[in-house]
Amino acid sequence: MSVIRRRKVVRLAFTGPHAPASGASWYVAHGALPKLLSRAANATVHAYLYAPSSNEEVIAYGNGHRVGGDRVVYDDVELPLPVEDMDDAAFAHMRSRWPLGHLAYVFGLKREELLGLPRVSASAVVALDAPDVEAQLEALLPSPQVTVLTSDAA
Repeated sequence: MSVIRRRKVVRLAFTGPHAPASGASWYVAHGALPKLLSRAANATVHAYLYAPSSNEEVIAYGNGHRVGGDRVVYDDVELPLPVEDMDDAAFAHMRSRWPLGHLAYVFGLKREELLGLPRVSASAVVALDAPDVEAQLEALLPSPQVTVLTSDAA
């Protein structure tokens, strides 16, 4: 779990021996957690996939249903100029319009901040079955109210 308190952004990602070998793409295809969270929190939940060598995708969930999303496959992107003729600023501007750039904008972040969430200081691996899980979550989350949701659904 990673948190940017000033923007009220919480990133959840699974890790450990039971995490699927296929990585984040598995979680994009199996949206039970974001569906449940969107219903329980009465908020939009965004699931994202960032595969730096191939694509990026953002899926939005609201009230327990998929309500939107966007995907870019890097090999399919039509560049306005050949890559060697683009400067860093032009390339950064183009990426800001892709799904992760737009999601970062929605949260008031830069694309690099969103992608850097796993490395921010307010990050921790939290075992959801740990006896002190509520205390661990309270230390990370901006709200004093913490509800722990678990589900067998996949």
